[in-house]
Amino acid sequence: MLINGNALLKTADKYGYAQAAFNVNMLEQVDAAITIHEAMHAPLFLQGAQLSNAFISGNVDFKHGTLDDIKRGAELLGSYVAKRAKTASIPIVLHLDHGLTFDVVKACIEGGYTSVMIDGSSKPFEENVALTKQVVDYAHRYNVTVEGELGVLAGVEDHVFAKNSSYTNPLQALDFAKRTGVDSLAVSYGTKHGANKGTNIKLRMQVIIAIKELFLNEGIDVNLVSHGSSTIPQYIVSEINRFGGNVNGSGGIPIDQLKTAIKCGINKINIDSDIRMACTRNMREIAYNDPEFAKEPSVSGVYALLKKHLGDIDPRTFLAPAMDLVTTNQAKDAAQERLNLAISMGTQEIMGTLIVQFDMLGMAPKVARYSDK
Repeated sequence: MLINGNALLKTADKYGYAQAAFNVNMLEQVDAAITIHEAMHAPLFLQGAQLSNAFISGNVDFKHGTLDDIKRGAELLGSYVAKRAKTASIPIVLHLDHGLTFDVVKACIEGGYTSVMIDGSSKPFEENVALTKQVVDYAHRYNVTVEGELGVLAGVEDHVFAKNSSYTNPLQALDFAKRTGVDSLAVSYGTKHGANKGTNIKLRMQVIIAIKELFLNEGIDVNLVSHGSSTIPQYIVSEINRFGGNVNGSGGIPIDQLKTAIKCGINKINIDSDIRMACTRNMREIAYNDPEFAKEPSVSGVYALLKKHLGDIDPRTFLAPAMDLVTTNQAKDAAQERLNLAISMGTQEIMGTLIVQFDMLGMAPKVARYSDK
């Protein structure tokens, strides 16, 4: 079933685990996500970012995607997820990650998204409040949940840029929640966007605890979200390099710190870069073990781009010559089927690992019971 975000996050808060929210960039990853979450009886929180929608629309120049591209992509992804959700045995949320404007949010709601994020964190506080409130007023009319963001994360991921982090002010978070009516709030407490998060990361759990305590004392029922939280498994970095890539300087958020953050009150953790890396590793591994595969006409263009962009871990960089896999999930031949399977297995590898790490295993039935109360 396809539902909004509230039941999943409130179930996570009640039972003390974190809901992993996984970004997808092509339709095969939707199938992969449902497969692994059903196998592990875990609730599924799928995310499509603003630029991901432009990519799924078929625009290979997705970083310069237009609002029309985003609309087409949202409709394509939304209809695909809705169709799959009808027969799925788990609750599913389709969430817009990092929507930057009201028009983008509106397009995604019209496309079938059941949850949206409006990211006004780079704006002055009052402008962020006004924009977020506008989105909340609109989205709640359609039973769509809204996530806001307060505080700026360092790093680069799609169109999310910040040179230095600005930790979320707990008193501002309380004011923001009261004035906007958001359902969840992404907070800055030391995480970082992108695949290169540096080393010796120490998350400031005090920020989470202070915000959670203020919300509880004031009766504010808003869930807390962690962005920029990919773990960047180093075994995958090593394998990408062994299979011909050249990825340097990558580092992630230590899993033990994320587990501590969960105990302190984080209810949802966003994961994107880990999935990109696992898929890219798998794409490279095929040609490493079977060099003739890279010469197959239907995938040779993909492997030419993999050879050209040795330091890139984003599969979207390489898939332009095989966009039918992205937009229709229809492989032209056995070579594309093999490539699609590699992407599926990379997606499931990361999702399955973090379902266990975040204690989501077997929690799907609890969402249904909680949402009925």
